[in-house]
Amino acid sequence: MADASSLDALVDALRRLPGVGVKSASRMAFHLLQHDREGAQLLARALQQAAGNVRHCERCNTFTEAPVCNVCLDTRRDAGKLCVVETPADQAALERTGAFRGYYFVLMGKLSPLDGIGPKDIGLQKLFDRALDGTVSEVILATNFTAEGEATAHVIGEALRQRGLNVTRLARGVPAGSELEYVDLGTIAHALVDRR
Repeated sequence: MADASSLDALVDALRRLPGVGVKSASRMAFHLLQHDREGAQLLARALQQAAGNVRHCERCNTFTEAPVCNVCLDTRRDAGKLCVVETPADQAALERTGAFRGYYFVLMGKLSPLDGIGPKDIGLQKLFDRALDGTVSEVILATNFTAEGEATAHVIGEALRQRGLNVTRLARGVPAGSELEYVDLGTIAHALVDRR
């Protein structure tokens, strides 16, 4: 291909997506350009619009087009419960369950000293200010069950407990519909410890 600079730029842009390597990015780029030009234009417009209009909620840090998101504006929610998650995607997943009717705080990351990410980088002071505003009675830590997520939950939990708040952690254990012989040993051990 003599003149492929635009195609190369598209492949490089698609490679920025998580889990997308050169082959996958090339496959997507060729598909869009060869079979779905209208889809490519739609994708380009949607990305441009989202990049220009979507920002972080001033109250909880999730994605919104307004200064404050719809969840934070919903006065029917339980102001006494604050659920702490790592990302807007985590918040969206919890929200889809319909099981939680409190408010959220999105950390926008997790503590990772090896990567140089400390408390200031994920907005812990803003979380503490929000949790200690006098309306929150329980903080639910819903960080991921990775080493960094566990460390983040531990740091937040200890700091808030020292300030007199009730702090809980998402339960973990054997997934519904699974068979014990196929579940990893760490999950089974946590399920035994957290049994009810």
